[in-house]
Amino acid sequence: MTERLYYEDSFLYDFDAEVREVLEHPRPAIVLDRTAFYPTSGGQIFDAGWIGAEGSPKLRVIEVAEDENGQIIHYLEAPVKDLAPGVRVRGAVDATRRRDHMQQHSGQHVLSAAFLQLYNMPTVSFHMADDYCSIDLDTATLTKPQIESAERLANVIVLENRGVDIRFVSRDEAEKLGLRKLPPADRDQLRLISIRDFDLTACGGTHVAQTGQIASILLRKMERVRQGWRVEFVAGQRAVATARRDFTTLSETAALFSAHIYDVPQQARKSLEEIKGLRKQVEQSQEELAAAYASVMLAEAAEQGGRQVVVRVLADRDLSFIKLLAQKITRISSIAVALLATTSPQPSLVFAQSPGQPFNMGSLMKETMAKLGGRGGGSKDMAQGGIPHVDGIEDKLKEIASALVLTPG
Repeated sequence: MTERLYYEDSFLYDFDAEVREVLEHPRPAIVLDRTAFYPTSGGQIFDAGWIGAEGSPKLRVIEVAEDENGQIIHYLEAPVKDLAPGVRVRGAVDATRRRDHMQQHSGQHVLSAAFLQLYNMPTVSFHMADDYCSIDLDTATLTKPQIESAERLANVIVLENRGVDIRFVSRDEAEKLGLRKLPPADRDQLRLISIRDFDLTACGGTHVAQTGQIASILLRKMERVRQGWRVEFVAGQRAVATARRDFTTLSETAALFSAHIYDVPQQARKSLEEIKGLRKQVEQSQEELAAAYASVMLAEAAEQGGRQVVVRVLADRDLSFIKLLAQKITRISSIAVALLATTSPQPSLVFAQSPGQPFNMGSLMKETMAKLGGRGGGSKDMAQGGIPHVDGIEDKLKEIASALVLTPG
């Protein structure tokens, strides 16, 4: 079992160790007798950094994991060449990444304790990603005022710069201490993280020494999940970077509206209402235009064989418009068949017939697509399809129309 140096000192970034095992498959890795690298566990993601022997190039550590035997495996970016069991090495944990993880994980402890203290909402899981963290709360309801209150209390604890202490106790002793969360009974000794006079819980992660080192906690998003409510948050430098990104985004958006950032929601709502109004006007105009087109086309389509067959290829109308046009044609006339095509932006066909006509537009479309190398289908009275090109499409539609005219009604 690997000795875990981070258990005693989360601020230990450099250490000496001895190689115990070198692994080649499925990817290069080494096992050390002791390490300060934290493996992915308990919702916290792994440390990164470098490992190397004296006089040899440093090897980048890209992932750290724990196996079922309690060994910590250091996965390396490049194959191992100069290391072998018994060789002494020097490890260096990426301090910036480690400090970030300490801020996030300690921030989670403070936040979880705040939700429990204020609203009796226990945390059932914790997840740390590269750009955000989240906790899942066991609660049926969660409101915005509750989120704000928990955030406020958490930041008060940060501001008070309370001590964060580590100690090891037996499981029997831990059961008497009133821990916020007691882990499953698989270890005789537990590592406790105590935030002075505020939170006490068992945890194997890396943590700050004083809550002031968390710097700040910013709650971002809340959403309903299967086991309760999920709250996303960021702490420390992540919170600063996130706030900066938010401010930049809001400032750029406000400039587009020629408004103050606090007026952006109002301006956005106003613009959405205007867009909705314009969309309705466009839809009405499209309806009127399609009806006018349909009337003209039907007036130009002579009745043959007891039906009017309209054939058109439109270069300046999209698929949605020719579908609307087909609907208008087949509603205005009870004996109409529409064979329409558009060349822009994607070559497409629409076949439609007035209710009661004897054809099957869906079958006709599939037959046409098979010949043109496209795909499509539909119902008895209307079908659509996409084709790879429009070369000769008007002649093809006229050919189909001639066959329909000769079909008995």
